[in-house]
Amino acid sequence: MDELVGIILAAGEGVRMKSRVPKVLHRLCGKELLKYPVELFRNVGVHRIVVVVSRSNQNAVKGLLGDSVEYAVQSGKTGTAGAVESAASILRGNSQNVLVIGGDSPLVSEDSLKNLIGAHIKDARQMSILSGMIHGSSGLGRIRRDQNPQQSVLGIVEAIDDSDRSDESLEVNSGAYCFQSDWLWNNLNRVEPGNESERYLTSLAAIAAEQGVGVAALTSSEPAEVLGVNNRVELANLEDIKRQRIREHWMLEGVTITDPASVMIDTDVTIGQDTVVLPNTMLIGNTSIGSNCEIGPGSTLMDSTVGNECRVTSSVIENAIMEDGVDIGPFSHLRHGAYLENNVHIGNYVEVKETRFAAGAVMGHFGYIGDAAIGARVNVGAGTVTCNYDGKEKHRTVVEEDVFVGCDTMLVAPVTIGANATTGAGAVVTKDVPSARLAVGVPAKIIQR
Repeated sequence: MDELVGIILAAGEGVRMKSRVPKVLHRLCGKELLKYPVELFRNVGVHRIVVVVSRSNQNAVKGLLGDSVEYAVQSGKTGTAGAVESAASILRGNSQNVLVIGGDSPLVSEDSLKNLIGAHIKDARQMSILSGMIHGSSGLGRIRRDQNPQQSVLGIVEAIDDSDRSDESLEVNSGAYCFQSDWLWNNLNRVEPGNESERYLTSLAAIAAEQGVGVAALTSSEPAEVLGVNNRVELANLEDIKRQRIREHWMLEGVTITDPASVMIDTDVTIGQDTVVLPNTMLIGNTSIGSNCEIGPGSTLMDSTVGNECRVTSSVIENAIMEDGVDIGPFSHLRHGAYLENNVHIGNYVEVKETRFAAGAVMGHFGYIGDAAIGARVNVGAGTVTCNYDGKEKHRTVVEEDVFVGCDTMLVAPVTIGANATTGAGAVVTKDVPSARLAVGVPAKIIQR
């Protein structure tokens, strides 16, 4: 029997998002909301996770998470208690304790959840709640406590039912719980319908208090953790909080960010020590940057790998790889499949797609290189274009090592330029050029140098 199993509530319709995309699949800092609780549960040692979905969003959710979790389908609008009941047939009798969290709670931290679990198990509670102190206008359920010195939890009052609510600081429910398994499964059927006939999981707090069994709320030290997403305004607010946390993390790890408010860094990005990130820069998706780099100003890197001691100035890098000592920009664009080996230089207004530049190759000025292999120490002149598309198919260009490609050369693929060859300015190369030969003219003729 597992000590812990997890349930993630992801069946809500998300009507207030006003979107065709299920709420839990909207992204925050480059990652779908639903991935945050899944990864959180994994990090605290929960190996068996059930995601509760609706009939309308189950295919989309399964498309995101695949076989990494199990699924339960909630039939109809039965509320959060009904959602947890949907997982009973899968999990009942398989664990000592059950963690429950909403699929729209991306800010709950690993430390807070570990503290909740630890206190729950240590004190042998039946129900433990992660709470936070925020202002009363949040729309979150309020923790109701006794006035005795112990301040015992008496229940949770949903915001819609809370007539005594004020704008003062209140202790509210985060939607993250830990339950003793047998008690949970035996008491879910005691939850009565509330507003709009939905059954709230929060009702279990009052049930536990009435029974005199262990129920407690552990207050988070970071109030923002309790916030969830119901609409796009809240999504933007939480993204603001998360991005600030990410920037502070990397600055404390030895990264210089000269204007933090103008820099966006996604949650899965990694950055090496002594790298400098300049203003108006976006680091997106699964991007990895080495040490001693300078990125920006005004650069965008998406799902790319950058080595050590690289420089990306006012340029866009997408699904590309840069080895050590590479510099690019300003105003250049590496597209999908671009690979720049050590010490390659790409200057301004250059576009590269599905091409590998070998070590030491240089293209200093405007041009387009696509579906090509550029050899070591090649110099590609300004205005060079690989004519790789014939209207039906893409074709490949190969430029071998130590070639000098003259300005305004058109390389009409498929074509190979042999090692140590040269093309003259304005050449239109339609046939292979042998090694150490010169190609000039339109169409290019091959002559001795």
